[in-house]
Amino acid sequence: MKLSPLKWILRCLAYVWASPYTIAGIAIGLILGGRFQRIDGVVEIFGPRIEKALGRMPMPAMAMTFGHVVFGVHAVALDVTRRHEAVHVKQYERWGPLFVPAYLAASAYLYARGRDGYRENPFEIEAYAVDTPDFSQRES
Repeated sequence: MKLSPLKWILRCLAYVWASPYTIAGIAIGLILGGRFQRIDGVVEIFGPRIEKALGRMPMPAMAMTFGHVVFGVHAVALDVTRRHEAVHVKQYERWGPLFVPAYLAASAYLYARGRDGYRENPFEIEAYAVDTPDFSQRES
């Protein structure tokens, strides 16, 4: 699909705005020896060390987004979570370097009020409204 010049410029700006996290994500993927694939303009990275890192998170995850990079515990997890994580990619494009502080602030605010800082986080509500991944499709 060919973009108009204005849409192409806006697309490039979205990549630049999210690039600090994208660069960090690529660096983490290289350090952890992940397998890289590119789908719809997003770099997806998976592998045993990525799986181990995601499993050690305070809330273990099948996938996690950094800018235009999505980490997955394995290729199947990336397939299952792709639509959900694509919403987070768009959020990085909108919020840029402010995304992670805004996400963490929203979670902290909710936790401080005794609420679920993950499921009630507005960023997650937006992503789950698009797709609720079927976590039963975990690969062993």
